[in-house]
Amino acid sequence: MRREFKLPDVGEGLTEAEIVRWLVKPGDQVKVKQNVVEIETAKSIVELPIPWDGVVAALMADEGQTVDVGLPIIAVDTAEPGVPAGGAAGTAVGTAAGAAPGEAIKALADDMVPRPPAEGAVEPGAHGSPAPKEERQAVLVGYGVKTGATKRRPRKAPAPPAAAPAAPAIPAAPVANPSRVEVTAHPVPARVAVLAKPPVRKLAKDLGVDLAAVTGTGPEGSITREDVRAAAEIVAQPEPRPARVAAPAGAEERVPVKGVRRMTAQAMVGSAFTAPHVTEFLQVDVTETMNAVARLRAMPDFADVKVSPLLLVARAVVTAARRHPMINSSWDEEAQEIVVKHYVNLGIAAATPRGLVVPNVKNAHELSLPELARSLGELAETARAGRTQPAEMAGGTITITNVGVFGVDAGTPILNPGEAAILAFGQVRDMPWVVGGELAVRKVTTLALSFDHRIVDGELGSLFLRDVGAMLEDPLRMLAWS
Repeated sequence: MRREFKLPDVGEGLTEAEIVRWLVKPGDQVKVKQNVVEIETAKSIVELPIPWDGVVAALMADEGQTVDVGLPIIAVDTAEPGVPAGGAAGTAVGTAAGAAPGEAIKALADDMVPRPPAEGAVEPGAHGSPAPKEERQAVLVGYGVKTGATKRRPRKAPAPPAAAPAAPAIPAAPVANPSRVEVTAHPVPARVAVLAKPPVRKLAKDLGVDLAAVTGTGPEGSITREDVRAAAEIVAQPEPRPARVAAPAGAEERVPVKGVRRMTAQAMVGSAFTAPHVTEFLQVDVTETMNAVARLRAMPDFADVKVSPLLLVARAVVTAARRHPMINSSWDEEAQEIVVKHYVNLGIAAATPRGLVVPNVKNAHELSLPELARSLGELAETARAGRTQPAEMAGGTITITNVGVFGVDAGTPILNPGEAAILAFGQVRDMPWVVGGELAVRKVTTLALSFDHRIVDGELGSLFLRDVGAMLEDPLRMLAWS
C-alpha cells in the first residue's frame, strides 16, 4: 500500500515550513519513528519521523522548497493491503509520484483544498458572496488535514426590491417626437467572489489590503501571497520611486527573510509597537562577582560545566524576580488582566547563524546553582547547533540578553513578546571607581533593564534593577535573599 506523509504542524499554528534536507532517498528502507527529513519552521529546525515501515517511493518536495502544512511531502510503500492502483487514491498518488517533487505539491494542492467555481458560487440570500466551500480542518499531527464544509448561520432572504419609479429623462435639446426619447439604465455592479486561501486572507487583513481590488495571478485567478504583498507596497508607497541604480556585479547580496529570522522580525515589531518600553541603566562594580566566578570554577561541583559571570547574573535575576513578582508577569489584552507568574522560566537570548532565538530554562527558580549552570550550558550548545525546539522557546517569563560577549557596554533591549522585562548584561571591563573614598581600578559592567510600562512603573523597575546590581556587587546577598 502506498501511503503519503503530510507535513504536520510542529509548532503552535504554523502554516508552512521549508524543506532543509532529506535524510532518505527513493528506494531506501525506512522504519517507524525513523527521521526522514529536516525542516525549518518559523521557530526552529526540526527532524520529522515517519510513522510507518516501508520503502520510500517518492520525495514530493525539493530541498529549499516551502510547503504548506497538510500537503504530502513523501510517499512510502508499506506491506499493508490498501486501495488498488486503479482506485482514486492510487491515481492521485501515482500522479504525484510521477511528477517532479516540486510539481507534486502543486498537483495535489487542489485535492487537499478544493477551490469554489468562479461563477455561480453564491450563497442563498447573500448575492455575490461565495457559497460554502470545502476548507481544511486540522486533524492528528503528522496526518495532514481533511476537508469539510464550512457551516454558516442561515441568513434571512431579503425582501424583493420594490420597483422604483423611473426618473423622467431630461433631453439636452428639444426633440421632434418626445415619445422616442430613450432612457439608459446604469446597473449597479454586483460583488465579485474573491478566490484566496485562509492564510492569504489573513495576510491581507494584517497588511490592510482589500482583496476585492487585487488581481489574482494564481490558478483560476486566485490571489496569492505575492499578489497581496505587491498590493500592500502600492498602498504604502503611492508615489513612484526613482529607478534603482544597478550595482556592480557581486557588490550586493540578498538574503531571504524566512524561518527564524522572519519570526523574530515579526515578534520584535509586534512587541515594540504593542508594549510601551522604558529602559533604565545602572553601572555596577562586579569585582566580587568576578572573584566568586573564579572560586566556583575551582569547586568539584562545577568541574563538568562552564562557569561564567552570566551564571551569577541569572541567579540574581531569578532571586530579584521572586522579591518583586510583578516584574515576572504578562499583560492579557483580551481579559484586561495582569498575569503574575509565581515561577520563573528564564529566557537567554542566543545569536545563531539562523537568527536570534530565546530558549528558556524551565522553572529556573527551583534549580541549584550547579543545576542552573548545566541548564545554561545545554541551552547554549543546543542553540549554537540550531536544534532548539519550539517547546524550549515557549512559555518564557523574563529574559536576559548578554550583549557583553560582543564587546558592547549597554543597549536598549526589546521585550520578548508576552514578557514584562528583559535585562541586558554589558561587558565587564576595568574602570576607575571610588572605593572607600579612594580611586581604584575595579571590574565594572552596565545593566540595562527594559520593561513594559503598562505593568511595571518606574519605582518597581528601579527596585528590581537595584536589587540585581546589589547582588552582583556582593554575591552573599543572593544567599541572604534566596
